[in-house]
Amino acid sequence: MSLSIPFDNSYAQELTGLYVPWQGQDWSDPQIVVLNESLAHALGLDLDALRGPDGVGMLAGHALPEGARPLAQAYAGHQFGGFSAQLGDGRAILVGEVLDRDGARWDIHLKGSGRTPFARGGDGRAVLGPVLREYLVSEAMAALGVPTTRALAACTTGDKVLRQFGLEPGAVLARVAASHIRVGTFQFFAARGERDKLNLLLDYAIARHDPDLTGTEGAALQFLERVGRRQACLVAQWMGLGFIHGVMNTDNTTISGETIDYGPCAFMDQFDPATVFSSIDQMGRYSYGNQPAIVLWNLARLAEALLPLIDPQEDRAIRLASDVISRVGDAYQQEWEQVFARKLGLEAPDADLVEEMHRIWQDQDVDFTSFFLALPATLDGDAAPLQSLFKTPGRADAWVQRYRAAIPDPAAAKVRMQSVNPVYIPRNHLVEEALHAASFDGDLAPFRALLARVQAPFEPLAGMERYARPAPQDAAAVVTYCGT
Repeated sequence: MSLSIPFDNSYAQELTGLYVPWQGQDWSDPQIVVLNESLAHALGLDLDALRGPDGVGMLAGHALPEGARPLAQAYAGHQFGGFSAQLGDGRAILVGEVLDRDGARWDIHLKGSGRTPFARGGDGRAVLGPVLREYLVSEAMAALGVPTTRALAACTTGDKVLRQFGLEPGAVLARVAASHIRVGTFQFFAARGERDKLNLLLDYAIARHDPDLTGTEGAALQFLERVGRRQACLVAQWMGLGFIHGVMNTDNTTISGETIDYGPCAFMDQFDPATVFSSIDQMGRYSYGNQPAIVLWNLARLAEALLPLIDPQEDRAIRLASDVISRVGDAYQQEWEQVFARKLGLEAPDADLVEEMHRIWQDQDVDFTSFFLALPATLDGDAAPLQSLFKTPGRADAWVQRYRAAIPDPAAAKVRMQSVNPVYIPRNHLVEEALHAASFDGDLAPFRALLARVQAPFEPLAGMERYARPAPQDAAAVVTYCGT
């Protein structure tokens, strides 16, 4: 069955000069490994056609249907604090945009589709393990209610790619996003002094993500604050799940407020604000505890790029932008308090109670996710499940008493907690197990089983206890890689 997609490619049509038209690489034997049927249906895509030769061709990037406008987007970015004036889609292409059944606009984007003019010496390819990691974790985040890019499909290419662990199956991830506009996209044109293109990009981004600001006075400043609040809410949600992005560069900070680029990401097991999993984050810049400060730093870089559009007088523009960043910092704190209030089942935020909780976690190897699953029992008078998570007997006694006193209606609190505290997350040891089996044994069963659990994270199932347990004490330390 032939594939027909009614593309509506506003980025390609309206932002000439902000990208390079580009085709994906030809592959020897592309095959679909996993297809997100529910997402495809929501996008109005024909499942039978997607599974056919034309669909595989699109999802792998080497044979695109009529109406596609494949392109590599230009952007810059601060990577680990150092500015690179030209990054861009080095191994990815934006195939085109589609409108879903509700009229919302979505990018279809391919990661690992081959070298582009922005490749910077890279081979432009991806391998199966990192592609499946992004598929797994992004779908877990979507099920957890966190704004995120979505995985439409993972395909193998039929080729082998050399990476740090040897030859691995080449792969392409087809992902969907509200857009792929980043802080770094604005930095690209600001660094070149191309004010006309910067203004064109701002108008487009506003029309796409904040259309009520179109034509309003002070739109650039209001846009900065909208982006800031979206990012503040996003990172607060990460913090409430123990999620560590791992590479919070400005080119990985979206205008839409979606989580993007799940390279060296992971969920924290034992609580420690200094936790880092990424092999390239040697100084801990993007550790769990640093994420709130980093997102504000990234937003300050967006503010710098927008200064000429905020006010012609630079001093005034800086003052106005600084006020916005300060307000975003306050918004983050408020959202962080709300996130943890919901996780504790509180009727109202209690920052002191949360901060005391974090203090008693220190040096106790308390499993982040298990702690919140053990809380409901304490409201029934059974603190044993919670206390068993601590190395020091009785370490949590005083906090538990204070916590119980803060809960006037235990039944209602338990309902609130069960709706936000996941039973299943992508546990690192299970992720590594699944990716290794898929990449080196050709066995997708562990991946599919784990995917099924994290796509229904709040529903405990009998016989699936291993998916809720922390890693065994003798498990090897997890190190994550970008996959490039």
